[in-house]
Amino acid sequence: MFKIIGGDGRQYGPIPPEQLREWIAAGRANGQTLVQREGETDWKPLSSLAEFADAPAGTPLPARLPPPDQPPTADVPDPNALANEAIARGVPVNIGSCLGRAWEMLMSDFWVIFGVSALILFILSSVGIIAGPLVGGLFCYYLKKIRRQPAQLSDAFAGFSSLFLPLFLGVLVTGLLVTVGFAACFLPGVYLAVAWKLTLPLIMDKRLGFWEAMEVSRKVLTKSWWTLFLFAIVCWLINFGGLLLCGVGLFVTWPWTMIALAFLYEDIFGGKPAPAA
Repeated sequence: MFKIIGGDGRQYGPIPPEQLREWIAAGRANGQTLVQREGETDWKPLSSLAEFADAPAGTPLPARLPPPDQPPTADVPDPNALANEAIARGVPVNIGSCLGRAWEMLMSDFWVIFGVSALILFILSSVGIIAGPLVGGLFCYYLKKIRRQPAQLSDAFAGFSSLFLPLFLGVLVTGLLVTVGFAACFLPGVYLAVAWKLTLPLIMDKRLGFWEAMEVSRKVLTKSWWTLFLFAIVCWLINFGGLLLCGVGLFVTWPWTMIALAFLYEDIFGGKPAPAA
């Protein structure tokens, strides 16, 4: 996996070598493009890497590097195409698989994941107004763990970046509209609360605007709405059980159910369906 500095001076990635070669062929990268191999800290010209030594020389691209705390960005996909592709794939929602894989991941690195999740939950309970950036960053952390990429505490705060506003608005707008739905006839509120469940990971992972992310989530999840509703009920019961344990159990059940939601997102939008039961 690689990160690159594009011709606009912005950071893109991480992307696999295959996609990088496609960008070279399309003229979006050349031998002088600055790249960083995953796990390394140095930026190097693309042609200095053995596997890309044949990259065309091209013209020099900006040598200005982004701030070290700036998260990588990627091409923003077309929202309609993203939704249509996910619907066409028709990935079934496997509640047991999502919860099972989430539990395995939580137990595999318990104290680290527990510590990061507990910190976010503590801040969230104290400063709820920044729920969007906090939860969005936590999804970033979980998705990196799911994808077996290096994940650090800083990833859990990646929502406090250029994505702060869409994440903030994602929670604010969905919360207001769900409340209106509950007040109007109750059922619209239930529908929207479930249909917009993947708004934050879509903003964080796909860099969509808050409204585009809400629409993509709604269009895709509506196809399996009843299963998602059951998923939400199961997660609520798990967290309610954690709350009954003097509230302490919530520090385990909440990351468990949140990781399960991240697995659901990865199954639907990450191109890796859940393994067969």
